[in-house]
Amino acid sequence: MKKALLLLVATLLLASAGAQVNWHTIGDASKAQIGTRLYFVDFYTTWCGWCKRMDRDTFSDPTVSKILNKYFYPVKFNAEGNDKVVWNGRVYPPAAANRHNMHPFTAATLGKQAGFPSFAIFRPDGTLVQVIPGYYKPNEFVVMLWYFASGDSDKYSYDHYQKIFDKDIRPAMEKELK
Repeated sequence: MKKALLLLVATLLLASAGAQVNWHTIGDASKAQIGTRLYFVDFYTTWCGWCKRMDRDTFSDPTVSKILNKYFYPVKFNAEGNDKVVWNGRVYPPAAANRHNMHPFTAATLGKQAGFPSFAIFRPDGTLVQVIPGYYKPNEFVVMLWYFASGDSDKYSYDHYQKIFDKDIRPAMEKELK
């Protein structure tokens, strides 16, 4: 009985481990050779409840994690952190040591009115493609991620893409992700 229970727990742990995003640091990202993948940067804060909910509900989703791991170089970045950042040839000093001070890289990417969570997609050369603010449920986030990962952002407006996704796009995406 103990062996069966242990096997069940191990199986569940392995299954949940398969639904994890392989996060990188911003330092690793600035040095990485990522080929044609896009950078995906999760700007979070330690006090943000919606950021924690994205981690728990959305980033743990198997489809979301597959898309991020396969088509993006996923980066977690503390939006109020105190690390020096070098991005796209520019140096961003650490944030001032006050509570809720935005890191200069965060301000440069998201703007002064940034909210959390927020996400940014960058081209492989480090130039900004899109800023995406707010919390998203897994099924909503899949549509958005695939829009950029597949290159469909060059073909469709996002409003139109949302309308055609389930019927015209999702079947091919699911086949690609298997």
